[in-house]
Amino acid sequence: MESKITTSAFEGWNLDTQRPLIIAGPCSAETEEQVLETARRLKATRTQIFRAGIWKPRTRPNSFEGVGVKGLKWLKMVKEETGLLTTTEVANAQHVYEALKYGIDMLWIGARTTVNPFTIQEIANALSGVDIPIFIKNPVNPDVDLWIGSIERLQKVGITRIAGVHRGFSSFSESRYRNAPNWQIPIELKRIRPDLPLICDPSHISGKRNLLLEVSQKAMDLNFDGLMIETHPDPDNAWSDARQQITPEQLAELLDHLILRKTDPGSNGFMSKLEELRSEIDRLDQELLMILEDRMKVAASIGQCKKENGVTILQSARWDQIISKYLEVGQSKGFSEEFIRKLFMAIHQESINTQTRIMNE
Repeated sequence: MESKITTSAFEGWNLDTQRPLIIAGPCSAETEEQVLETARRLKATRTQIFRAGIWKPRTRPNSFEGVGVKGLKWLKMVKEETGLLTTTEVANAQHVYEALKYGIDMLWIGARTTVNPFTIQEIANALSGVDIPIFIKNPVNPDVDLWIGSIERLQKVGITRIAGVHRGFSSFSESRYRNAPNWQIPIELKRIRPDLPLICDPSHISGKRNLLLEVSQKAMDLNFDGLMIETHPDPDNAWSDARQQITPEQLAELLDHLILRKTDPGSNGFMSKLEELRSEIDRLDQELLMILEDRMKVAASIGQCKKENGVTILQSARWDQIISKYLEVGQSKGFSEEFIRKLFMAIHQESINTQTRIMNE
């Protein structure tokens, strides 16, 4: 990994501007010994911020839900001994008060909390007048407006240092990931709010350690500003999320394998070629829209025909025939099944919408 690529994304955060910013530590603080050992070993890596879950929102009761307030004392010891900045997750106003009492440097808000505007507002109110850096994870569902809403609620109470954390999205469909990346969502956040630093949490996206490098590299190629990676001195025996954690030494190895590419091309020849290719993309996109317009005109005619003959809009057998056929054709042309399925589902939905308007005129 190159070591001299810098970023101004964290200006005013009192952090090293070397990219990527590394936030690391165990999923859960388990014991004082485990927390301190992890921090000591992380000190030898490029980690700047030590993370550990103190309160753990679990899906079902009777699971390990964190050690609670006593873990905050361990985080305070980490900072005193290693100099690493500290952060932990807060899920309600009381968590905020406790974390501030123990001098935690930064806080993060988890995906299960971001989804609830009422809870976010309570946390924002608890932070009013305290300009502490906050990391906000995406909500569990792929809703960029909900994510931005959480950010805006915190900004309204005076929080000026906020970063988004992309940790993937819950999905009912089968996937090689624990949480579907849906990279277009953080890309859209960055488009709307280019002023905000963007962190990737490959641990929660991957769900297993053998995918961490792949997801981390993808984040770097998309110009993310940092990584939040779960580390543990003995990952296989971690009390929570054992499969996705790695040792501090494995983290150092992962960082060594990352390829950091320039964000500024700095070459007139490169930019000239890039603009030429982008013009070609623009032309093809225009053609795509024209073809889709023609397709929807045919869909409207089909809707009129169904209306005149009293036939329902959805014909399941026909839809199954379309998706089966074009999954095969698409894959033969090098497209992924996921892309073809999403593409034709979107086209089919718009066709249904068009026919519905015809039916109800």
